[in-house]
Amino acid sequence: MSDKIVPLIGSGVAGPLGAIHLPRLWQKVSLSAAGKLADGYDECGAGYDAMTLSALGLDRDATVAYIKENKPSYTEFEAWVKAQDGATLDDAAIQASNDAIRGYNHGDDVRAGIFGAVGLTDDTCSARGAVDLNNLDDWAEFHAAEIKG
Repeated sequence: MSDKIVPLIGSGVAGPLGAIHLPRLWQKVSLSAAGKLADGYDECGAGYDAMTLSALGLDRDATVAYIKENKPSYTEFEAWVKAQDGATLDDAAIQASNDAIRGYNHGDDVRAGIFGAVGLTDDTCSARGAVDLNNLDDWAEFHAAEIKG
């Protein structure tokens, strides 16, 4: 068993605010702050993390610092998000962010790499969206680290 934890909150999961990926961002930064984020995972990277922060009008450095310094529960984190000056949290902004995340597809090389790691092919799996492929990748990483050994 690993002392590092694979984040298993998927990018398609939303908290009460309705913004998908925000719970995963919180989990990754929280795990990193505790020294427990599995190797190979960015605490707050340039992909969905940056997309989510930008779409919601949140400052990356301030968000990461808040989580690391305060170690909030998820609902405490959402309350902080709602209190940020400049945050864009209306229904239209959240829907646009969610649509952008759900609509993103990895390139063929990334998809092939994930499929190869999990034993699937284009012929055996119709998943193309990055949210679904990332879930498959996370589950395989979790299985290798915590179950299979």
